[in-house]
Amino acid sequence: MTGSSRINAPLIGRPASRAALNTPALVLDLSSFERNLASMAEAARRRGVQLRPHAKTHKCCEIARRQIAAGAIGLSCAKLAEAEIFAQSGIGGLLLTSPVVTRQGIERLTALARVAPDLMLVADDPENVRALDEAAAAAGLCLRVLVDLDVGLHRTGVASVGDGIALARMIARSPALTFAGLQGYAGHAMHIAGREARLAALEASARQLRDLRDGLTRVGLPPAIVTGGGTGSFDLDPGFDVLTELQVGSYVFMDREYAEIWSDCRETPPFEAALFVQTTVISASHPGRCTTDAGCKAFATEAGPPRIVAGAPDGAHYAFFGDEQGLVTFAEEQGRLAPGSVLTCLTPHCDPTVNLYDVLHVVRDDVLQDIWRIEARGCSQ
Repeated sequence: MTGSSRINAPLIGRPASRAALNTPALVLDLSSFERNLASMAEAARRRGVQLRPHAKTHKCCEIARRQIAAGAIGLSCAKLAEAEIFAQSGIGGLLLTSPVVTRQGIERLTALARVAPDLMLVADDPENVRALDEAAAAAGLCLRVLVDLDVGLHRTGVASVGDGIALARMIARSPALTFAGLQGYAGHAMHIAGREARLAALEASARQLRDLRDGLTRVGLPPAIVTGGGTGSFDLDPGFDVLTELQVGSYVFMDREYAEIWSDCRETPPFEAALFVQTTVISASHPGRCTTDAGCKAFATEAGPPRIVAGAPDGAHYAFFGDEQGLVTFAEEQGRLAPGSVLTCLTPHCDPTVNLYDVLHVVRDDVLQDIWRIEARGCSQ
């Protein structure tokens, strides 16, 4: 048990225990989380697509198990270390969404494939495919490989349909590899505000992926899996009739960035805010402002400051005030919160914020219900 879980564990089940948490604390509203799980599962069922949620969002085996119990067919993992941790916990259906190219990484990959025989991975480079084939053959394994197509993000993926067909043929000819399908992640479109603008960007990406799928079908390599998509496109991607599964991630938590995609256009976000950082006022010596115990080390900072959602007067604004402190300023100069006051903040970007914590404090109706470990926290390899 980690330090933060030991400190707060005695509060589990106590009335009003949420307000008594030692802070800063990462807090999960269980009711909202459960509704988000159910809403996404129902949306996928209605649209006839599978879910392979992205574990980089939560990095937590308990959440992974709940996603699978709700109907997900497995997990998408950004890093090899994430997949190793989930496989060790008995979670299957793992897809590595980033290429594994180093000698050490490929050695770990073959070891993982022995534990997780249904493991899949992506590739976008012929030399990488050769290295994977050699390693799998030496280990007596057969690896399932998807061709990764760049559909506009320009992060990974083959650059053209022709390159994709050539790579798929190479995989299919490789003795120790199986061509498993396609990946095309339109990450550049996930945070486009406005449904019509987002739809236009996604349509262009879907067209590229469809062209590769159809080209492969014509040469006798119809892809069984076409994977991609995300929280920002979950309701639009199925309409293009290309993806067979969605790699949704942030829907379980939501954050300020994702909420603004819809709210900035006066649309209702399709999922509820479920993940928060709880912080305490530690100093209030000056009118119109106070200092809290959650600074740059408590939030991912690249997306700007968090949004205060409870505990402060309307119009209060949160800003980073150093490594360990936050600054709250009030709309009126005489505004004040006493030391010990508790604030709840919506995270600016959920994935990297989760990565800063060891545990999730799970609450329902302001009562601490449980503490879930974030086992894959810090996985960077």
